[in-house]
Amino acid sequence: MAKKLSRTEIFSEEVVILAKAFPLPGALHGETVCCAGVTREGEWRRQYPVPFRRLKDSFERWQWIEYKYKLPDPSKDKRPESRRVQEDTIIPKGKIKKNERARFLEKIIVPSTRCASELGLSLALVRPHNVKIKIQEKEKTELEEETERYRNVGRQRSFFDDNDGRELRAIKPCPYKFIFSWTDQEGKSHRNVSEDWEIPATFHNLSPTYGVEATLEKIRFTYEEEYPQKGFVFAMGTHSSYPDTWLLIGIIRLDETEQSSLF
Repeated sequence: MAKKLSRTEIFSEEVVILAKAFPLPGALHGETVCCAGVTREGEWRRQYPVPFRRLKDSFERWQWIEYKYKLPDPSKDKRPESRRVQEDTIIPKGKIKKNERARFLEKIIVPSTRCASELGLSLALVRPHNVKIKIQEKEKTELEEETERYRNVGRQRSFFDDNDGRELRAIKPCPYKFIFSWTDQEGKSHRNVSEDWEIPATFHNLSPTYGVEATLEKIRFTYEEEYPQKGFVFAMGTHSSYPDTWLLIGIIRLDETEQSSLF
């Protein structure tokens, strides 16, 4: 029988990062990022909260990280894969080689989120089919409210961070939502708004140079044409308050060839 872990004890572990959500503004931790990855044994782990402002070293998809954690309060998060990361304990390490990635993840891919739920998982990799992406511009009021929340966090964190009293630069939210329609291996249709960090990051990186329309078309081509041809999976995760609701938290290429310059 597996040993039951204490919720007050501090543990450490090593995972390879597969998904990073876009930073969320919060009063306690500033902008926080929810990440997900797997251990060397192929067991899923969810890392939260990862303070975006306080990271001494950044880390990327396919990178191993080591960190200390406690188990979350079950009244707030009952998902077995969740880990409450202890601030300032994250140590970035090396990356998985490109020609080893598909083989490493193959054993944890499941046919559907329905199958993942039956296995008691709150994180899963699923191969999508018939992928179409709808790019929807956010309402002006929605974007303004989102911008103001990030601005307020920047002001609040200026009192706590070592920045000589200067207001922290606010994170710029993406003005578009990226909505994916797809079917799983069991033929069931899904519709998910992407929570993946890389799509809005790509928009912000490319649009000043190539313009909005060309950047959006590049994003559409990447996920509707390029990725399906090369091979890819969706990283799916359940909502902490709604365990039957699955979110699209990562879009992951698994080919072993040189990756596109988009990312």
